[in-house]
Amino acid sequence: MSNAFKAHLMVLLATFLVAGSFIISKKLAGVIHPISLNLLRFLIASCALAPFVFLSAKKRSLIIPSFGRTLIISLFYALYFIAFFKALEYTTALSTGTLYTLVPLVTAILCIFFFKERISKKQLLIYVCGIIGTLIVVFKGDINLLLHFSLGQGELIFLAAVLSMALYSICTKFLHRVGDDMSVLVFMTLIGGAIWMGTALMLFDIPLEWERLNIEALNYLLYLAIVATFFTVYLYQKASIVIGPKKVMAYVYLSPASIAVLLYLFEGTTLSIEVCVGIAISTIATFLLLK
Repeated sequence: MSNAFKAHLMVLLATFLVAGSFIISKKLAGVIHPISLNLLRFLIASCALAPFVFLSAKKRSLIIPSFGRTLIISLFYALYFIAFFKALEYTTALSTGTLYTLVPLVTAILCIFFFKERISKKQLLIYVCGIIGTLIVVFKGDINLLLHFSLGQGELIFLAAVLSMALYSICTKFLHRVGDDMSVLVFMTLIGGAIWMGTALMLFDIPLEWERLNIEALNYLLYLAIVATFFTVYLYQKASIVIGPKKVMAYVYLSPASIAVLLYLFEGTTLSIEVCVGIAISTIATFLLLK
């Protein structure tokens, strides 16, 4: 099995883990301030990975050299989550799922400036097809829902999240150096995220309010911290280095489809014919971009 094939499997797995985080995040939105919530999320994920880093002398020696680069990477990762949770206070998961489909196109545009990559007319057409496919999934084939979609405060906030996610993927590859250890990079990205969240918490005088989290909310948070943060950061960063940010972000078109499948499997939500058609279009667009 080639490294490229392994990288694609990693991103596919991460896509489903992130899809689960969309469902879970909506349940946590508004419980406490998003900066406080994500600070706790990064701290839990960091503690889970810390033993794997500190027990190795070689990995410990790489912590300081990677600190500056991972601080930049984690800035955009932290900004994404802040904007994501803040947007969910004003809008629905439906709207954020719609705007999230812009991430591959924004990433491809940024790749022009960072890596001198070009977007052909054929690629642009595939991006548009991918967006159409995901819109069908998000709006369940109902044209009335699409016509009533508008950019409110929540949607505008989430556009900042879209840009942050694209920049996170770009920085992951742009700032990678030969000899980097992936577990150290992930750990330092999580530490950096906690530093940014903690700094924002103090600057804006935001209370922690962690005592407001009940057992159910803590279980949701553990999923976000361990599964949707710890594992996905590792999978995305390792894959971005191997296959590049454009191909990694192409899997975003599968996110609404993944959410629909998870809702069907775990909550019994039915999939209409229109949704299945949208899933098929998104899947085809993803594979064409990868090719």
